[in-house]
Amino acid sequence: MDARGTVEGIYVAPDSGEPMRERDSVEAVAGRGLRGDRYFREQGLYDRREDLPEATDVTLVEREALDAAARDDGTELRPRETRRNVLTRDVPLNHLVDREFRVGDATLVGVRLCEPCSYMESLAETDGAVAALVHRGGLNANVVDSGTISIGDGVEF
Repeated sequence: MDARGTVEGIYVAPDSGEPMRERDSVEAVAGRGLRGDRYFREQGLYDRREDLPEATDVTLVEREALDAAARDDGTELRPRETRRNVLTRDVPLNHLVDREFRVGDATLVGVRLCEPCSYMESLAETDGAVAALVHRGGLNANVVDSGTISIGDGVEF
């Protein structure tokens, strides 16, 4: 791991469909997710629907993707509206599928890209959100080693 980015935001929602709440830090628990988030409690959309892929512990999105959506598509999304847990800067998330990386004190492994969906767009109440984030919607990851993640922490990959 020789490259480094930064955690710019942390968001959790206690239940599926509830607004994401910003946190200064969060405990990432191996095999469970982020303490206080819907997926930690197995209450997320992907926990409830058998037609969707298996739920992962944490989702990440790049600040640069949100900036590009605004610039290229005119689609303004606040980080919490993406429904992703961790906002990063200078981290090429698409390249971290099947790779371990560190976020703060925690070690994660990329599972698959986190493509945007119509459910996210409806909760964000932003037409065009799905189209603006295709192939840059972030990363689904699992927690391999528990640890604390805080705003300002490094992301090493």
